[in-house]
Amino acid sequence: MHTRPVVEQIRGRLQSAFAPTELDVFDEGHQHIGHAGEGKGHFRVRIVSAAFAGQSPLKRHRMVYAALDDLIGNGIHALSIDARSSE
Repeated sequence: MHTRPVVEQIRGRLQSAFAPTELDVFDEGHQHIGHAGEGKGHFRVRIVSAAFAGQSPLKRHRMVYAALDDLIGNGIHALSIDARSSE
């Protein structure tokens, strides 16, 4: 079981995987109260990293999902991703 808040876990994983120049992780659960997940587990990530250079938007999303794989469905119910190259 994960003891740190999910936002911190997401931030730590993405920092380790991509060494981003910019990283914002937002918990948007409050916007989804009454929806599936009962207002928990909805996050938005904005990340800028050289690791995404030359990658398509779909590949960038797949890279982020791979870094967060065991949190998907186990703390993360929904994830919005804005992943950009630093170039």
